[in-house]
Amino acid sequence: MADKIKMNVPLVEMDGDEMTRIIWKLIKEILLEPYIDLKTEYYDLGLKNRDQTNDQVTVDAANAIKKYGVGVKCATITPNAQRVEEYNLKAMWKSPNGTIRAILDGTVFRTPIVVDSIKPLVKTWKKPITIARHAYGDVYKDVEYRVQSPGKVELVYTPENGNEVRQTIYEFKNPGVVLGMHNLDDSIKSFARSCFNYALDLKQDLWFATKDTISKIYDHRFKDIFQEIFESEYKDKFADAGIEYFYTLIDDAVARVMRSEGGMIWACKNYDGDVMSDMVATAFGSLAMMTSVLVSPDGCYEYEAAHGTVTRHYYRYLKGEETSTNSMATLFAWTGALRKRGELDGINDLVLFADKMEKASIKTIEEGTMTKDLALLSDLPDKKVVNTEEFLIEIKKRFESL
Repeated sequence: MADKIKMNVPLVEMDGDEMTRIIWKLIKEILLEPYIDLKTEYYDLGLKNRDQTNDQVTVDAANAIKKYGVGVKCATITPNAQRVEEYNLKAMWKSPNGTIRAILDGTVFRTPIVVDSIKPLVKTWKKPITIARHAYGDVYKDVEYRVQSPGKVELVYTPENGNEVRQTIYEFKNPGVVLGMHNLDDSIKSFARSCFNYALDLKQDLWFATKDTISKIYDHRFKDIFQEIFESEYKDKFADAGIEYFYTLIDDAVARVMRSEGGMIWACKNYDGDVMSDMVATAFGSLAMMTSVLVSPDGCYEYEAAHGTVTRHYYRYLKGEETSTNSMATLFAWTGALRKRGELDGINDLVLFADKMEKASIKTIEEGTMTKDLALLSDLPDKKVVNTEEFLIEIKKRFESL
């Protein structure tokens, strides 16, 4: 066998939970370690270790990404009450992704993995659509109140100089609900720069959409910040790259995207991005075929699968039953991180390895060998359904034949 590809700077490796943790180990053993002298700084973000470290391990992993520039993360459990009981946890720990996003001040970019034999449900779509989701504020950091009896709800701002400003939201005569939410200029600026930089990286048009005609201050602020930063910092770079920045209303963006052939980056506010990324993933195939990369404005990258820990398959695995779990998004998290490490460190062999591994995995599916979930979506007449480990071995065969 040829010499293994050497790495200069480590990747930050974040292990995870349940079935994806099993897949993580298999990917390394079958598809990575035979070819790469893998250099990682390892953090165990499995739920038990997060509990033991009072979630300090998540903070340490995020700071390591800031130090080394590139991380790769396995899917993790965000515990609810049932998980607290199941794992006998000290606390209902927060989402690791949320903690990492907050520390890196990053934007999440989600892109489907496109395979010829799995046709998008939207017939016009020919190229992947990347959703860029702002990952701060809005309803995810809201304050909510259930109004039970008649009364006036006000929005009150008390500046440090003490000149209070009040606005009536609604005078309730009957029960109802109310919420307050916020965002920050600095966070919106980070979001804008991450989007513009990513568009330049991919050489793809960037679309941004809000509802500024209705939300004339809140959403309009997003629109204004994007436009100001584009005009002052990115207009010439976009012209040189031959790409376009385009703003429209969110409902118009939806209509345009549905009629387009794809191939753009669609930037969305937090809630819009949450919803639209699942819509795009499902229309292209499934969440199991959706990659996710968190990009910070200062150029740090964290790659992961867009899906969860595949709990149902894990319980079957624990019983000794065979599973046919799709590992594509987790594999593409690894190849994305290795490619970026290669680009940043000038290791062309690492970039070529990532390209070749992705090509081999897509070729495996297009030649009819796939996991059970993909067989249900594929329009190939002859399909061979394989188990979790066999799928990776099939990819390895094609990788070595390329």
